[in-house]
Amino acid sequence: MTATVDTTVPAGATPPAPSADGPGRRARRRSLGDTLLPYLLIAPAIIALLVLLGWPAIQVILISFRKLDLGELVRGEVVWNGFDNYAEVLGDPEFWLITLRTVAFTTACVVGTVGVGLLIALLMRQIGPVVRLVLQISLVLAWAMPILAATTVFQWIFDQNFGILNKTLVLIGFDSFQGFSWFSSGASTLTVIALLIIWQGVPFIAFTLYAGLLSIPGDLYEAAGIDGASGWQGFRAVTWPALAPMVGLATFQSILWDFKVFTQVWAIRQGGPDGESTTLSVLQYIKGISGSHFGVAAAVAVLMILVLTVLVGQYMRLLIRRQEGAL
Repeated sequence: MTATVDTTVPAGATPPAPSADGPGRRARRRSLGDTLLPYLLIAPAIIALLVLLGWPAIQVILISFRKLDLGELVRGEVVWNGFDNYAEVLGDPEFWLITLRTVAFTTACVVGTVGVGLLIALLMRQIGPVVRLVLQISLVLAWAMPILAATTVFQWIFDQNFGILNKTLVLIGFDSFQGFSWFSSGASTLTVIALLIIWQGVPFIAFTLYAGLLSIPGDLYEAAGIDGASGWQGFRAVTWPALAPMVGLATFQSILWDFKVFTQVWAIRQGGPDGESTTLSVLQYIKGISGSHFGVAAAVAVLMILVLTVLVGQYMRLLIRRQEGAL
């Protein structure tokens, strides 16, 4: 026989207060812990980024408001000159010409890199496994070549007297390219540099977009074929909608990389001839390292960041508008 306990509270008696550690309080504690845990896990990475990236960026901004030439650097003097560095840079007409040149150069490199990379990615999906393997190995070798080594090879290819390109063009009947100088003007020099940058950037874009192509189910292409879609219609209806986000990401990365290119431009002609191939990165180097005007160079760096922010902002705005239109 089981005894029963009467838990009824007598009339007029006050019921016992709930425990301070009742289920509601424990649930709230667990909820708070679950909320804070992700932030605690990523806190070390955020702190590291702030120390390694944020502090140098703040230092560049502060230096841009100082008169920091070689004399001040050696003596350790801190001379604040306000916006004089920015006034000097923005008041120079050459700065605006170089900015426009840099934007046009970046646009050409990005369009060429993403366009050729997309075509190669589509090609890798269509060709046989053996040819695809050879193409992929070639892309990896081009990607792995050091920048200065690739720059030296391109200088030899486009050399005026001994370059293989001029000799090949003459052999096939273009006699006007005998002794033709590809580095006689800023436009032709930047064209060669753009080809070099595209050649080096295409492998990454091609592999990235090819990975995106492999993620597209083959059933979608079969359904498009059953509906009578042509190759171009299948690309527009199946391939491009699935690949567009990766193309947007690749374009975004290419803008960041190509806008601040320095090594190739400086190694080929040091911004020449007569400064006609000078970009903002080269201008920053000339002002800072060559001219020892580090405050002015810091101002150029800050202005570069602002220009890049405007370019990326416009691109992201167009991308978001396009995605909203697609929805």
